[in-house]
Amino acid sequence: MDVDRFIARNQPGWARLAELTRIPRRSLTPAQVDELVQLYQRTSAHLSHARTARVDPSVVSHLTRLVASAAGLLYGTRSRSLAGFARFFTTTFPAAVWHVRRFVAVAALLLLLPAAVVGGWLAVSDAALEASGPEAAREAYVEDDFEAYYSSAPAGQFAAQVTVNNIQVSILAFAAGALLCVVTAYILAFNGANVGVAAGTFAAVGQQAKFYGLILPHGVLELSAVIVAGASGLAIGWAIVSPGDRPRRVALAEEGRRAAAIVVGLMLAFVVAGTIEAFVTPSSLPTVARVGIGLAAGAAFWTYLVTLGRRAAGLGYTGAMGEHERLARAS
Repeated sequence: MDVDRFIARNQPGWARLAELTRIPRRSLTPAQVDELVQLYQRTSAHLSHARTARVDPSVVSHLTRLVASAAGLLYGTRSRSLAGFARFFTTTFPAAVWHVRRFVAVAALLLLLPAAVVGGWLAVSDAALEASGPEAAREAYVEDDFEAYYSSAPAGQFAAQVTVNNIQVSILAFAAGALLCVVTAYILAFNGANVGVAAGTFAAVGQQAKFYGLILPHGVLELSAVIVAGASGLAIGWAIVSPGDRPRRVALAEEGRRAAAIVVGLMLAFVVAGTIEAFVTPSSLPTVARVGIGLAAGAAFWTYLVTLGRRAAGLGYTGAMGEHERLARAS
């Protein structure tokens, strides 16, 4: 990667985003808000790319501050009051997820289908199993390594590490949507295939109960949140491919505001999933109790999104940021 070219090409956009973040939220025009959302999404993608490519830490630090400032401007003012916080989680976030529910179904297939195919293949094919790794490594993985991972660090530290990693994956899936859905689809399929490799490796030696006893306590909620994050990225990509009767720029801005709300809302889900993974998954609780906690968390997540999302949609919300003020003025 040519770092100098990367910086030179994107510096004007970063400078413009910095300029917009210095304007008070109430003073921004609708056009500036749209521009801010687009630059925020683009710079988030640049940040993910810079981290992956191991660009100079000073550049990564600058982009991190820039993205944080933009996020604070877009969402911080709405979260300072209890009413604004409650409105976001009872209306905006579930409405945004409900609006992209068809993409949620597609994202679920993109993640779960590779998991099922790869897992089933490894479970029944000796050739596939041998190709996945040496027998000694597979045996160590099933007997010790997989379970030991959940106790590899103090619970509090492990929870923080897992939460940050999951949030980064969700942001990457969201930001990658601008690449016409392809990268988002790849991220979902890749993560699903990884789950399938683990499931198939355990199934091949008759250790399915052990695998599901370790993965389900946190995995139901964690994978649900990854699916929803992927759906937001797919919605952005589809807005570019098929904007409908809207100008492509307008469609992208609308979906960008909605997708950003989804990613912000999912952070709480990832915190809960990370806490379960650190404190419940490796605990001495009976397997039935640990799995029950995971299934209950997943059921609560989807019940919340469907119930409040449908209700918010009935009131005219689609989850786009700034929608509450617009509907309030209209009424």
